[in-house]
Parts: sequence; C-alpha cells; structure tokens
Amino acid sequence: MASRRNVGYSRVPLDEDDDYGNGREMQHDPRFDYTPKMKDRIPWKSILLAIFLLILGILLLLLGLFIITGHMKGDPSQAYGLLGLGFLSFIPGFYETRIAYYSWRGAQGYTFASIPSY
Repeated sequence: MASRRNVGYSRVPLDEDDDYGNGREMQHDPRFDYTPKMKDRIPWKSILLAIFLLILGILLLLLGLFIITGHMKGDPSQAYGLLGLGFLSFIPGFYETRIAYYSWRGAQGYTFASIPSY
C-alpha cells in the first residue's frame, strides 16, 4: 500500500507582474496579441509567394513531362529532377493559393489569418 507523503505546497502568485523568485519580472510578448482586425488583414507577400510557387511548380512539372514524353530533348534523369522540384514547389503553392482564394470568396472556415505572413 502506498504511503502518503507530507508535501509542502506554495501558492502561485496572483498577479502576472509578480516576481517569480528569479529576480526578473515576466515580460510581455507582442507575438501573442490578438485583435479581431488581424483576421481581416491580407498577407500580400505570402499570397504572391504562393502564386509564384504555384506557377513555378506547374512550369517545372510540364517541363519534366515534356522531357519524359519525348517532346523535348533531355535525359530521363533530368526529367525526374524537374518533376521532383515541380512537386516540391507546386504543393505548398497550391495549398496556400487555395486558402487565399476561399478566404477571398468568404467560404466558411477559411480566413486570411490561416496564411502565415512573411
């Protein structure tokens, strides 16, 4: 049977500005401030980056496809490299462009706040 131990508990400070015993006060971090207007702010740089990645991915995928089918000259290893880079740029570009489009349309569950801003 487990024995009970006598544990001394101490109260947690009630005020956020109280000293935590290490000689410093808690500092305010503005990254976690939230206002309702933040949902309405449009991250233009992120949207332009997403559109660039989408177009670059489509172009790289098409170039790889043309090399594989023989419409362009090239080594198959070049085609596989282009296809890999095309997928790596197409997927995030499509994802963020889709979120931006649905947010612009006002679809339920999509907001511009879902897009990270750079």
